[in-house]
Amino acid sequence: MFVVTLTFADNKARAGELMEGHKDWIKKGFDQGLFLMVGSLQPNAGGGIIAHNTTREDLEAFVAEDPFVAEQVVKAEILEITPARLDERLQFLAA
Repeated sequence: MFVVTLTFADNKARAGELMEGHKDWIKKGFDQGLFLMVGSLQPNAGGGIIAHNTTREDLEAFVAEDPFVAEQVVKAEILEITPARLDERLQFLAA
């Protein structure tokens, strides 16, 4: 399982012009079964993603395709988590 943080960077002002491409990238992540959740980092600090069902290498490549990452609107950080204990509702993450 992975947590991806997308924190605003130097080109934050370009977010508006790249938003449609960013939304398309998010949709692709859900369509491919990579993303479980996306949301905003508060207060207005960027975004966060929970991803699974992939390798770190493949996720790194996919994150690099995000227009926000490619155009340095955000800086991406990928944290890999190996679950040690899960609520029963999240058991699918242990597979």
